[in-house]
Formats: sequence, C-alpha cells, structure tokens
Amino acid sequence: MKSTQGNKSGPLGSTQMIHGLNHANHGAYEPLPGFQDVPTSEKHNLFIRKLNMCCVVFDFSDPSENLEEMEVKRQTLLELLDYASSVKWKFDEVMMMEITKMVVSNLFRSLTPSSIRDKELGEDPYDSEDDDELSMEPSWPHLQIVYEFLLRFVASPQTDAKLTKRYIDPIFVSKLLHLFDSEDPREREYLKLILHRIYKKFMVHRPFIRKAINNVFYRFIFETEKHNGIAELLEMLGSVINGFTLPLKEEHKVFLMRTLVPLHKPRCLSMYHQQLTYCITKFVEKDFKLADVAIRGLLKYWPITNSSKEVMYLGELEEVLESTHAAEFQRCMVPLFRQIGRCCNSSHSQMGYSTTSPQAPELQPVRHNPCGSFIKFFPGKCLPAQDSPSFTLSCNIFGHENGLLVNILNPVAERALCLWNHEHITNLITQNCKVILPIIFPALEKNTRGHWNQVVRSLTLHVRLIFSDADQSLFDECVIRYQEDELKEKENRKKRESTWMRLENVAASKSIVPMLVC
Repeated sequence: MKSTQGNKSGPLGSTQMIHGLNHANHGAYEPLPGFQDVPTSEKHNLFIRKLNMCCVVFDFSDPSENLEEMEVKRQTLLELLDYASSVKWKFDEVMMMEITKMVVSNLFRSLTPSSIRDKELGEDPYDSEDDDELSMEPSWPHLQIVYEFLLRFVASPQTDAKLTKRYIDPIFVSKLLHLFDSEDPREREYLKLILHRIYKKFMVHRPFIRKAINNVFYRFIFETEKHNGIAELLEMLGSVINGFTLPLKEEHKVFLMRTLVPLHKPRCLSMYHQQLTYCITKFVEKDFKLADVAIRGLLKYWPITNSSKEVMYLGELEEVLESTHAAEFQRCMVPLFRQIGRCCNSSHSQMGYSTTSPQAPELQPVRHNPCGSFIKFFPGKCLPAQDSPSFTLSCNIFGHENGLLVNILNPVAERALCLWNHEHITNLITQNCKVILPIIFPALEKNTRGHWNQVVRSLTLHVRLIFSDADQSLFDECVIRYQEDELKEKENRKKRESTWMRLENVAASKSIVPMLVC
C-alpha cells in the first residue's frame, strides 16, 4: 500500500474500479464497526481500514448494480467525515498517506465521455442556455462526501501544513486543476473552495498554483477556447488578488497584462465576464497606475461586430473608470473617447418588453437596463423589415402588444451615454473637457440630428447639456467647427461627383461602337 502511494507519477494506478461484485466476493465489502463501537485505542486502525475500504470505486453507469455496496461505501464515507471533523489531535503521517490515497482513488479520473465527445466533434457547450443539458456526474453521491472530506481535512487546524505538503504536492494540485473542466457545476464549486484553502494554507505551493492556473488560461485563450471552469478559477483568483500586498510584484502586473486582459478575446466571454471584471477592478483598486493598462487592454480587444460583447465591455469600462485617477485617465482618454464616440453612434437594436407582468412566455429572464429600468430582451432580434406588418409599431418607441409595452432598445449607444450618469466619471470628463469634447462632439451631433432611437437622442441631449454647462465657449467653438467641417465635406463630395462625371463623359466619348459585318 505504501509503495503504491509513493508512486507520485501515477496516483490513478491505485484506483480499484468495481463493475460488479459476484456472490463469492460479496462478503468482502461489508460495513465495518462504527467508531463508537470500538475502544479508543482501536479507532486509529479502524480509521485506516475504513479509508482503505473507500478506495474501491464503483461504476455508476448501471444504477441497478451494487446498490447495497454503494450504500455501504456512502455510509462509511459519512462516518469518516464525522470522525475527521471531530478529532482533537494532529493527523499523523500514516493517516495523511491513507487519506491522500483515498482522495486520489475517488477524485482523480478522466472527464465524462460527453465532455470529451463535445471537444472532439467541435461542439460548443456555451451555445446551450439550458443547464440541464450539461452532463451531471453520476457518482456524485460518493464524490460529494469525498470533496467535503478533503475540504475539511485541508481546512482543519489538526492538519500540519509542513507534513501535509509532502502529499498535497504540485502533482496533486495539477490533477485538481484538471478536474475544473468538469461539466458538473457542483464539482467545480467544491474544487474552487478546496484550491483556495490549499493556496491559503500551503504558502510553498502558491507560486506553482498561480503558474498552473496561468497555463490553463493560456491554453484556453490561444488554443481551445473551451473550458468549463474559467469562471470558478477567476473567482478563486479574485480572493487571491484581494490579498496581494503593496507594492504589487512585477509578476502580478504581468499576470494582469498577459493573462487577464487577453481573456476578453474568447467568444464565450459572457460565461465568466463578471468574475473577470472583478479581478481587473481589484488590480486597479490595489494600484491605480494599472488603470491605463486595463483600459488600453479593453480597447485592444474591443469587439467590432458583436454588440452584446460591446455592452459587457462598456459595463466593465465603467467599473474601471470609477477607480481611475486623473493622471491615468489623461494617458488613455484620447483613444478611449474615440471608441466611446463610435459606440454612441451605434445603430444596434433589440426588441424588448418594459413591464413587470410575467406574460409573454417566450421572453428571456429579466436583465438590468443600465439607464435605470428593467427590460426583458429578445436576444438577437433586430428591427423588422419595412414591409413587415409590425414595422409601424417598431418605429414607435413605445407601443402596445398583448397588453405589454414594446420598446425598441439600442443597448450599445444607451450604455455608452450612461457613462455620464456617474459623478466621478463626469468629473474626470469635465476636467479634461478641452481634449474630450472635440473628439466626442461629432458623435453627439449626429445622434441629435438623426438617430432613430428616441432614448438615445434624449441621453445625447443630456450629455450635450453637461458639456455646455462645463464650458460654453468651447462648446460653441465645437459647433462652429462641426458646421465648417460639414461644409468642407459637402464641397469635397461635390468635387468627387463632378470628377466622376467627367470621367464618365470622357469614357463615353472615347468608346468604340463595334460595326456589324453583313
């Protein structure tokens, strides 16, 4: 038994998979006495025997087989869990070795076949919005208790970190990280808690854990773009980042630039964007000088054709700007407001219902409209064609359909213009009005004159009012300059048209009409 555990390169070799127990060895898997039924001197040996008994792994593919043995193991695991939680003395090395052997035998396994099949066929699990379609781990009745046992063992004050690090080593941690790709969210939640406890308790493993998570992210970003546990890993890292001491190490700054920022690239960003935003804003709160790095990183990966990602980027940008100081804001404000100007002119639209009534069964769950109301969205629905019977209704910003208020939304432009609703961001903008207003004014003027969405026009007028109150003379200069640019553009357009007209006339005069030969 000791030699088996000593083989660190392949702990899975100790797993004993049981596909069926015949009558001859049926008696070999029977419940052992309870801890309350043996004297104190025998409890240590009984604990070891129960751990060895639980190293047997059953096949849950056929729920009708080994029902009694499975229940015996489940009860034994519960007894081990209760006993390990109540011990008043330190775990010795023999107990740690057997605990590790039992955990390795039960947890470290290949992923479910459906996960592997999806990846081989190139299917995208993120396209499905139904959580029931994810494959849940059939052996969870046993796995849950083993995970809870491991969590309590790692967190227990009776676990000596100096002794335990021989068994919970980098290989053990690597195999834990491999399990984060499980499709079962219950398993990923336990893995997140356990990994965080290991990171907290075993300081010697912290650099390796950070590097190993980095490698998971790199493979996800640049190779596969498929991984089920990115959100949980980021959530765990959010707690780690929150505990970084100041000044930040160069390693941590590189992690922000080379790992967290490129995580905006994958198309399944929505699956983990909330956790990613938390990590980046924590970096900016720790070191305000990193705001320029975060904002320029967002601009580097800013989506061009994906409007839903643009809305997410604008939400993240808002949170970063709330922690940005004036000096860092000035470094990136020129490219930033060029992009915000393009967002303000976005014509992207969505059909929605502005109501609290639970009618309309096809609607998606309520999402929060950044401008203050709650909207139920039809994802991906655009304006109807002009010959559509609903075009007249859609052209009106509000109308009635089955007793509900119909709203044609422009989420990208609205989200961009709502940046001016935050006092700190507005103060940063007004302090640098002489630079920002000439950049953003053409976009505001275009919205005021001809944007199809009434809400966007109203928000634009509000932003124009903020700028005019901040510096009326500069605002008037921008109006005059915009009018002059319009005249120049009209003149240039006329010149181009006249040039093309001359070219067409010259081409027509020099054309050779072929003669018909009789």
